[in-house]
Amino acid sequence: MTTRLLLLADTHVPKRARSLPEAVRRAASEVDLVVHAGDWVTATVLDELESLAPVVGVWGNNDGADLRARLPEVARAEVDGVRMAVVHETGPAAGREKRMDAAFPSVDLLVFGHSHIPWDTVTPAGMRLVNPGSPTDRRRQPACTMMMLALADGGVRSLDVVEVERD
Repeated sequence: MTTRLLLLADTHVPKRARSLPEAVRRAASEVDLVVHAGDWVTATVLDELESLAPVVGVWGNNDGADLRARLPEVARAEVDGVRMAVVHETGPAAGREKRMDAAFPSVDLLVFGHSHIPWDTVTPAGMRLVNPGSPTDRRRQPACTMMMLALADGGVRSLDVVEVERD
């Protein structure tokens, strides 16, 4: 059995977009689980995603008391035998892999946000470390992005960076 995940971070609604892009809503309705690595900005984004699929998420540095009351700073879940953690910030890119190995020693997959930069590496200890970028604020990137991930038999089977058109 394969479990399909939509990975999101840094949606920044309504600061960077009035609402979630249609591509994000469509993708959320087609997956088994949505993972959001923080900076939702408004709880309506959480409500909307929860109406489309189960959600594992964390609060980010731009999220207020309402989201912090509903979400943890670090989320953990086991999905298809994959031990996953979600966090908003991981600090500077330099040394990130070693720092995350030390901070999350029993994790197979760590999803993070904050930078708006898509990231996909494997740490020295073998943890997959991914950032889906932002579907609403590309910053210095060529496009807004999200990620589609497939898990099966205790591992990552596929991971695709998906460019998102802003509505």
